[in-house]
Amino acid sequence: MSNTITDASNSLMEHAANSADAAIHGTQRLANQAMEGVSHSMQVASKQVRESANLASDKTIAYIRDEPVKALLIAAATGAALVALARLIGRPNSSY
Repeated sequence: MSNTITDASNSLMEHAANSADAAIHGTQRLANQAMEGVSHSMQVASKQVRESANLASDKTIAYIRDEPVKALLIAAATGAALVALARLIGRPNSSY
C-alpha cells in the first residue's frame, strides 16, 4: 500500500511539474508575442515620425524658396521672441 501511495504521490508531483512547465512556456510564448507586437508598433511609429519630419523639412525648404523675404522675417521675429523670452526667464525676480 505504501508503494501505491508513493507511486501516486510521484505521479501527482510529476503531473504538477509538467503543468507548471507548460504554463511557464505558454507565458513565455505570450510575452514574446507581445514584445514582437510592441517592437513592430515602435518601428511603424518611428517610420511615420521620420516621414512626417521629412515632409515638414521639404515643405519648409519649398516655402523658403517660394517666399525668401517672408521666411527671413519670420525667422528674425522668432529669434527676437526667443531672445526676449530667455531674458525674461533669466532675469532675477526683484519683487520681494
